Amino acid sequence: MSGELRVIPLRGLPELDEGDDLGALLVESAKNAAGLETGDIVVVAQKAVSKVEGRVRHLDQIEPSDRARELAGDDDARRIEVILQESRRIVRMRPPTLIIAETRHGYVCASAGVDQSNAKGPSTLILLPLDSDASARLLRSRIRELSGVDVGVIVSDSFGRPFRRGTTDVALGVAGLSPLLDLEGRRDSTGYELHATEIAVADEIAGAAELVMGKTEGIPAAVVRGVDVPGDGSGQDLLMPSERDLFR
Repeated sequence: MSGELRVIPLRGLPELDEGDDLGALLVESAKNAAGLETGDIVVVAQKAVSKVEGRVRHLDQIEPSDRARELAGDDDARRIEVILQESRRIVRMRPPTLIIAETRHGYVCASAGVDQSNAKGPSTLILLPLDSDASARLLRSRIRELSGVDVGVIVSDSFGRPFRRGTTDVALGVAGLSPLLDLEGRRDSTGYELHATEIAVADEIAGAAELVMGKTEGIPAAVVRGVDVPGDGSGQDLLMPSERDLFR
């Protein structure tokens, strides 16, 4: 699946605003790093994508509902209102601030992906892209148009896990690669036939890229080189089907 693996941070991107040409900025940044090669995977933080797509809300423009006020307690009911608007359902709550929700995309995550970190000011909220797979496809097309290089693209975000401490980046949107490696039917080194093993390759790539990005580094993108997973999958492929979800 891979040879020598390299993870290359893309530095120097400016503070992003709605309408910015993110693909062009990524190509320019890559020129100052190690360039782009066919088969590279460009991992872009969700917040960078959301900013250029205008997925930003300002608290002073939010009128909280009665339900939001009821759930908020000592928290800001306006923030809770935005979380409710972005949610398909509330999965779990731990007052006063933790809400685990299923988003309209099908992700199960804290605060339905609504976040204030790396936003412009404490009264600004950044939401998830409306369609992270579409965002990844558009970026891939723009990068190919400007550089002539065919790369894969992952739109990533940090998610917690129910039985592990800490967060790790996962792939929300995918373009130009296979997000899952299905090993069913293959044999391990002892000859045992694998029956139900799938590797979340796109999540692993996103996690590797996060090592050079991170919430406090100010680096919203990275190139992962040396992973050979061509394909046409999507981030939706990584979601657990409801009939296989033991925790619903």
